[in-house]
Amino acid sequence: MKAEITPFFHAPTSTWSYLLRDPATGEAAIIDAALDFDPASGEVGHASAATILQAAGHTGATIRWILETHAHADHLSAAAWLKERTGAQTAIGAGIRQVQETFRQRLGLPADEPYVDGSAFDRLLHDGDELPLGRQTIRAIATPGHTADGMSYLVGDAVFVGDTLFSPGMGSARCDFPGGDAHALFRSAWRIYGLPATRMFLAHDYPSAGEAPRAEVPMAEQRQSNKHIREGVDEATFVAMRQQRDAGLPPPRLLWPALQVNIRGGRLPPPEANGQRYFKVPLQLRD
Repeated sequence: MKAEITPFFHAPTSTWSYLLRDPATGEAAIIDAALDFDPASGEVGHASAATILQAAGHTGATIRWILETHAHADHLSAAAWLKERTGAQTAIGAGIRQVQETFRQRLGLPADEPYVDGSAFDRLLHDGDELPLGRQTIRAIATPGHTADGMSYLVGDAVFVGDTLFSPGMGSARCDFPGGDAHALFRSAWRIYGLPATRMFLAHDYPSAGEAPRAEVPMAEQRQSNKHIREGVDEATFVAMRQQRDAGLPPPRLLWPALQVNIRGGRLPPPEANGQRYFKVPLQLRD
């Protein structure tokens, strides 16, 4: 019996989150859940994540896992908020340690900063690790390239690919973040194409005006039609395209707030002496 997959679209960040449920036992996992955040006011909310919990409750699901495909740079993770309410374990690729150390230094965080040492997550996953979900098994597939901690999740005939690939018309993820590597992304995409899966679930979609966002793309369609990585495109051609394209991309709008939450497993920065929490933004001075 196939796992039940329910997608949720977070329109402010074009993020897809998923509720993955084993119908035989009701055990479930949540993948890439987002907090609501208004950068102008600094207001953080949980309505979108609460919608996922409500849907889980309607089906009698028991949340066992809260999974991240990587430390996102475009939305704030709701993992910690969900863990507090469900008791589920959080998990991410073991490469998060590299990401945490990189941004700990860039943000000037102290060496003993809470959670920025791998301990923000209950499980750090390596390639091939398996997580039980009732009668289903979630297999972790290392897919670095966009980031060092990129992890896809294979469940039956479905694979959740994070930012490795977008919809066919959008192509692939940028590789210019610290730890990114266009060669690795190309190989990760082809590793995904070779999995025993027929359905690919995306972490984002950015549709044109009037089009609905796509959560699911047939594997065969991606292999034949993906704008960047498809049959007939070799690694050197892809890398040259990706590097040229990345050189002109602006930073994600929520880059610094997102990373400060996501390297902490969805936790907000600790309060300062006045009780207020703050996000830091590294300044770049130009002449």
